[in-house]
Amino acid sequence: MSATFTPDAAAPLDAEAPATRKVGPLLLAPSVIVLLAWMIVPLVMTLWFSFQYYNLVDPTTHGFAGFDNYYYLVTDPDFWVSLENTLILLVAVLVITVGLGTLLAVVFNQPFAGRNIARVLAISPFFVMPTVSALIWKNLLMHPIYGVFGAVASALGFQPVDWFAQLPLASIIAIVSWEWLPFALLILLTAVQSLDHEQREAARMDGAGVLAQFFFITLPHLSRAIGVVIMIETIFLLTVFAEIFVTTSGGPGNATTNLAFLIYARALLQYDIGGASAGGVVAIVLANIVAFFLVRSIARRLEV
Repeated sequence: MSATFTPDAAAPLDAEAPATRKVGPLLLAPSVIVLLAWMIVPLVMTLWFSFQYYNLVDPTTHGFAGFDNYYYLVTDPDFWVSLENTLILLVAVLVITVGLGTLLAVVFNQPFAGRNIARVLAISPFFVMPTVSALIWKNLLMHPIYGVFGAVASALGFQPVDWFAQLPLASIIAIVSWEWLPFALLILLTAVQSLDHEQREAARMDGAGVLAQFFFITLPHLSRAIGVVIMIETIFLLTVFAEIFVTTSGGPGNATTNLAFLIYARALLQYDIGGASAGGVVAIVLANIVAFFLVRSIARRLEV
């Protein structure tokens, strides 16, 4: 006798399907709840404190402040200086890392002796912690007496430069660029390696020189990767803190004070939690505005 299939035999399997679909969200619920709490609770507390008078060394100062903390923030000259320093740091590091990263990606894509070792050495600074990087540059490289740069300048007959006193913001830009250049190089080198060799060979046979191949073939191919590098670096460069804290502490004066360090100074040096929270809210708004436009720009490029 041959077995016959009946609809009743499949009924138990169909009955289990809705139960399985109900279990999935329940298993995900704890992770989603923890993630939302981890993001929302600090944000809500920061927003709440930004509307309160709250000073750590003066318990008598308390109560609803309205928009006073925001008013004092935007009327403080240090705020606008810190905002300017943040933008200068951001643009300068992006120009250096994207520019040098593109050139190094093209160079490291060419065959030469010791290429693999050179790639590892070029990428390795990205894995050094920001605090350690700042200490290396401050004490071993840029120190006017004991640093390598000072020794080289003295050997050539020049006066050593006190980098963090004479060129403080440029010094921070150099340190942060050294940290983020390997990241840009890694992304752009991967993009260069995905370029069709037949396309470049055809251009070379048509008489295109090295510069023409770079500007009309390699650079357009790297546009998406460059957009991704700019987006990711921008989000992190808006919150640079460790390098400034270790080297200059925002000085001399406020020459290297960015928005992140200004918030730290308000909270833990001036003990003004309300003012620091207002600065944090402003920083969140600015970061989200920048991220919104960057994501839209990257999405349009990916659709092309």
